Amino acid sequence: MRRDESQLVSMEAGEARRSAGDQQHRGGFTLVELLVVIAIIGVLVGLLLPAVQAAREAARRMSCSNNLRQVGLAAQNYHSAYQRFPAGYVSFETSTGVAPASVAMDPVTWDAGPGWGWGTGLLPFLEATALNDQLRMEEPIWSLANESAIASRVPTFLCPSAAGGDDAFEVLDEAGNALQFNGRSIELGRSHYVASHGQESCWGECGSAATGIVFTNIYTSETKTIVIDGDAGRVADGPFYRNSRTRFRDVLDGTSNTIFFGEHTSSLSEKTWVGVVPGAFTHPRFASPENGPDAAATLTLVHAGPSGGELDITGFPIIHPVNFPTYHVGQMVSDHPGGGMVAFGDGSVRFVSDFVDLFLWAEMSSMNESEVIDWEKL
Repeated sequence: MRRDESQLVSMEAGEARRSAGDQQHRGGFTLVELLVVIAIIGVLVGLLLPAVQAAREAARRMSCSNNLRQVGLAAQNYHSAYQRFPAGYVSFETSTGVAPASVAMDPVTWDAGPGWGWGTGLLPFLEATALNDQLRMEEPIWSLANESAIASRVPTFLCPSAAGGDDAFEVLDEAGNALQFNGRSIELGRSHYVASHGQESCWGECGSAATGIVFTNIYTSETKTIVIDGDAGRVADGPFYRNSRTRFRDVLDGTSNTIFFGEHTSSLSEKTWVGVVPGAFTHPRFASPENGPDAAATLTLVHAGPSGGELDITGFPIIHPVNFPTYHVGQMVSDHPGGGMVAFGDGSVRFVSDFVDLFLWAEMSSMNESEVIDWEKL
């Protein structure tokens, strides 16, 4: 009886030890199991990350759209107050190339002070009255009295998806060196939004060049030669250009059919809400077969093409919609995947695909060419 009890106790003790061992074994992971778990977590993260990124981009795109809508509505309010839209930029007007020394006229482009751009005109209508009050617009942009204010950051002019920076940038000359006024360089507040000059451009050729070439028919590439005499309005077919005074009645194609504003990311070139400094040049941050530095007007303005004299390597006129691989400093470029935002003259905002029909893009960019827009192509 005692032997049986002893055997029973031994068996129970052995069973307890085996049970404890099993519990210890079940409480841990083998190396293989650990690697499998890590692999599963990696797969899940890989599946979720694009969704998270897409959600963030959707939020940034909505913010950008809201910014452009505010800019478009501010332009309408400006028109209500002054019976016209703001000028692309304000320059001393001359048809002879003669101007007082105080306006520092560029002898080639005939750009001159004061230089204030469309963005400064909209400040009071963008809840930026305090900044507007700091600007001394009776003086040129580069005046010492404006040094601090013109470098200011205006959130409404910044797209959250745009790469390349949000801070003020130094204005450069044609050689890429800091442009000097009275021994000082100039820093301008950045903008990721630009105004439309239309199909045609009038940058360096709207000064000392007596004549220019414009397209009269974008479908047949017919052109004509015109006398410019410093008047960019003889070339531009969009709402914003040097000393423009565009009114609603001038937009013959309709404000709902005409692009007024769009995007230009700092990852390609610098743009500003402030205006144009004579003698400045906009330089691309990366090179492509078609891009290069361009005159000061491209600090605030872009165009869609075709423009007289602007031909591709095959000799055909260039139309460059959002993100077109010419990557001109004078075109619209966006860091949103698949396209970019544009604001029309009626204040509406649309997302335009990278693959938009080229002629449709040109038609939407002009304000008085009487083209019939087929929205099915958008």
